[in-house]
Amino acid sequence: MSHVSHIAVSRTVAAIEGSRERERVRTVIVEDPDDLAVLLADRVVEIIQRETEAKGRCVLGLATGSTPIGIYRELIRRHQGGNVDFSHVITFNLDEYYPMSPSSIHSYRRYMMENLLSQVNIDPANVHIPDGSVARERVAGHCREYEEAIRAVGGIDFQILGIGRSGHIGFNEPGSPPESRTQLITLDTITRKDAAADFFGEDNVPAEAITMGVATILEAREIALIATGEHKAAIVRQAVEDEISSNVTATYLQQHAGATVYLDLPAAGELTRIKTPWVLEPVEWTPEMTERAVVWLADRTEKAILKLTAKDYRENDLSPLLSKYQSAGEPNGEVFSRLRDKICGRAKLPTGKRILAFSPHPDDDVISMGGILRKLWENENEISVAYMTSGNIAVFDHDVRRHLSFVERAAPTLGIERAEVRRTRHAIEDSGLKGKRPGDVDSDEVQALKRVIRESEAVAAIAELGLPPKAARFLNMPFYHTGEVRKRPISEEDVEIVVQLLHEVRPELVFVAGDLSDPHGTHRMCKSAIDRALARYTETPPEVWLYRGAWEEWSITQADVLVPLSQEELRRKILAIFKHQSQKDVAAFPGGYDDREFWQRVQARNLDTAAEADRLGLPEYYAMEAYRIELP
Repeated sequence: MSHVSHIAVSRTVAAIEGSRERERVRTVIVEDPDDLAVLLADRVVEIIQRETEAKGRCVLGLATGSTPIGIYRELIRRHQGGNVDFSHVITFNLDEYYPMSPSSIHSYRRYMMENLLSQVNIDPANVHIPDGSVARERVAGHCREYEEAIRAVGGIDFQILGIGRSGHIGFNEPGSPPESRTQLITLDTITRKDAAADFFGEDNVPAEAITMGVATILEAREIALIATGEHKAAIVRQAVEDEISSNVTATYLQQHAGATVYLDLPAAGELTRIKTPWVLEPVEWTPEMTERAVVWLADRTEKAILKLTAKDYRENDLSPLLSKYQSAGEPNGEVFSRLRDKICGRAKLPTGKRILAFSPHPDDDVISMGGILRKLWENENEISVAYMTSGNIAVFDHDVRRHLSFVERAAPTLGIERAEVRRTRHAIEDSGLKGKRPGDVDSDEVQALKRVIRESEAVAAIAELGLPPKAARFLNMPFYHTGEVRKRPISEEDVEIVVQLLHEVRPELVFVAGDLSDPHGTHRMCKSAIDRALARYTETPPEVWLYRGAWEEWSITQADVLVPLSQEELRRKILAIFKHQSQKDVAAFPGGYDDREFWQRVQARNLDTAAEADRLGLPEYYAMEAYRIELP
């Protein structure tokens, strides 16, 4: 854990404190995204009440994307509870893709209606969103009118922003000047890659967008830039700690006296006060802090831990740590022993226990914990794998056609009337597949077929690890049943499904996706459902181990357990991943910041974890998986 203290910043949320010496804009860090939602909703409600009382109206600048959804849900909850009135609120959205029909599932107008505006008492005449359907020859005039509408209401009182991986705010891509106004811009390649999953492929992402300009944004009286997830950590550090640059338009916020950056802890992970607080101020040298500092020093000096010298400590801001010991050998030995004790081969892993592994999507189990699953099965544990969502939106239409073709061709062999299968196949083609555009919601029948494809792949994958088909449990949780990338909030029905499974299996050990980089939040939503279910579970609480998803791995200092894999064990794990053929070669949702296939990412991260352990002087293994143990 980082060296932090907490102070109250809202009714229920505490901020993580530390030296702000290198931060060029006010920055508030909280533990997780739910904390951010509460904190920002508090501020929005306060501003609405203040401005409405002062001048009879409040003007909000709103953003889209996955980050603000929690804030909007919290505002809806408060409105329904009678705690906030939107009848005198005027809204201006940051941007919209171009061209874009307002009725498209990809349009920001539709996003805003579904996620906030249709569920509060705002006057539709007070809602302003750039029109992505305006004729091209009218775009420039539309942008001028948008600027004039903002000026006519006296400007924006509170502007919510996200940040893209290129550092953009709104769609003001790298190179945008500080004097820019609402305009049509060309989207950066990184931005289009990040949006590819929403559009079912990068080729379907519009090349342009209408966006408020930098100057328009900076004229808001108060600005909140919000970022969550460790995949934003690198660009957040640039925005907060680097000098102002047009290459990172978020750095312009450093010029605004009313700007605040709000982060969850993963998004703040690269800030100096979180990553290496000892270079800024005295810290409490707990065993965890000592481990982090010594591993950082070993990486910085490119030495094994046991080879670090007193000079290394003194020359790298760690004299205060060294002063606690007689010599460098003592902290070196302590940290080396702590890390060595994390390594758990098969003989040190659980035996004869009831184990329940939760997999948010039908492939997260083998991607993230394929190695330990095989070892646990060999240790004669009773294992159940619970696939929480169907994952059906990640199946391409051509996979449905291929499976239907197989059934038709296999019909005589299976004793099925081939003509009947052909009629059904053509009916599905005509009603569910023909004329379908990328991103269109599938028919119920096609969604069901895609679910079955993924279920069959999941069973084949665990079989590669030795587990029987009966180990697979398909929960098909309702929050996922939208046919779209955007999901419903976790409901009581979702939580109850998990509660019932816990009472049925009575696990002694539970594996949960603790991913901080899932680009669409499904992993986080599934963890929320599990956490709520475990809180209601009336039997003996199980031990909880957290694994990572397809995007990142726990670092050696973050991990509590390191599971070594031989070359053959890693090969079997990759073969299990291959069984998910619908996700092979080209996955529908690969994540915009890594072009490699899932098996390639897994191979690299498992090899890299073992290589990092080797560099630190720990026992050498071919590959390693990493896990954290979640304390009650």
